[in-house]
Order: sequence, then structure tokens, then C-alpha cells
Amino acid sequence: MKTTDITGYKRANLGKVGAQRAREEGNVPCVLYGSGEQVHFVAPMILFRDLVYTNDAHFVLLNIEGEEHKAILQDVQFHPVSEIIFHADFLQISEGRKIKMDIPIRLLGQAAGVSKGGTLVRKKASLKVQGLPKDMPEHIDVDVTSLDFHHAIKVMDMKMDNLVFLDPKRSPIAVVEVPRAAKMAADEAAAAEAAAPAEGAAPAEGAEAKKEAPKK
Repeated sequence: MKTTDITGYKRANLGKVGAQRAREEGNVPCVLYGSGEQVHFVAPMILFRDLVYTNDAHFVLLNIEGEEHKAILQDVQFHPVSEIIFHADFLQISEGRKIKMDIPIRLLGQAAGVSKGGTLVRKKASLKVQGLPKDMPEHIDVDVTSLDFHHAIKVMDMKMDNLVFLDPKRSPIAVVEVPRAAKMAADEAAAAEAAAPAEGAAPAEGAEAKKEAPKK
């Protein structure tokens, strides 16, 4: 897995005012935990570009005033309006300790149902997995070639050596759905077929011609 370098500086003021000032200066308030005492620091927002806006998972090498820590980005918060990075949490890792990570998904191939007019719908952008750092992939490839109408690939279908998938087993990852127009046309055809009288069926009540009464 790739590693992104981030240089930070310890925070002296841990209050909201100090955090807001750090953001105004182009920095992100951060916390590193997982090795005893938490470390509060700030880092330039521009250094998060290759870590946050990417389709791959990354390890992070934090350099906080000369002290290096290998970590993963555990959580990131964005401003609800401006969408700038508001806060970031990092978890320090070691090679012999299992970790949990959200790994991005790549859908590969053309689904069989798509060639018939269906639409491939992605239900998950990433999967949460547990394993040792050395076994963590940059992304998880999901082959959708065999997917037909109303079929889905689920978490229970995924298998990777030395990794445990933590999402609910029945959660869909990708599914091929019938387009609404095609579904409506099929429903209308079925309704018309149901409304038409079956061949050889008795006529409806009142439709049979009245028979002439026998003469006395």
C-alpha cells in the first residue's frame, strides 16, 4: 500500500478558538491516538489532497516536530457548507497489530444485464476489513461480469486471504437493475395479457345471445 507523508506541529491551544484560527491559516486540527497519550497537532490542508481525494487506501507517515509515526486516517470531518476538511483523526499502527480500514472498491468488467439494457448500480464505495497492515490492499476489485437483472454481489461473496470483511454479510455491493422505462413497458404488457380473455374461455355473463324460448 502507498504511504502519504504529512508534516504536523503540536497544538498549544486545544480550544475552539485555536482550532478555528488553525483552519483560517490553512491547517487541519488533528489527533493521533493508539499509542498511549493522544497527540494533538495541526497539518497543512494541502497535504491531505492525495490522502482524502483518492480512489486508493493509504498508510500515513506522520512527522510531528521530528517524531515519526506510522498511522492510518481513521476519520475525517468536512465543513457542511464549504466542504473544507474540518478535523482529522489518525490511528497509530504497528506491523503485529490488526487494524480496521475502509478500502475503496473497484468494479471490473461489464455486467451481463447491462448488455441487455440494464443499469449497473454501485451500492457501496468501500468495504470495512480487518487484518494486519501488511495484508491491507490499496483497493478491492469486484468482478461484475456475471451479474444479470436483479442479481447482486454481496459482502458474503467476497473472499481475500488474511482479511475479514466486517460489513453485514447480506449487504449488496453492486446490482443490475431494470431501467424504469423497460420495467413500465413490461408491466403494461403483463397487464394487457392478463386482461385479454384466454382462448376457449367462456364469454362473460350477459354476453351470450339469448336463446329463443320453445313454442308451445
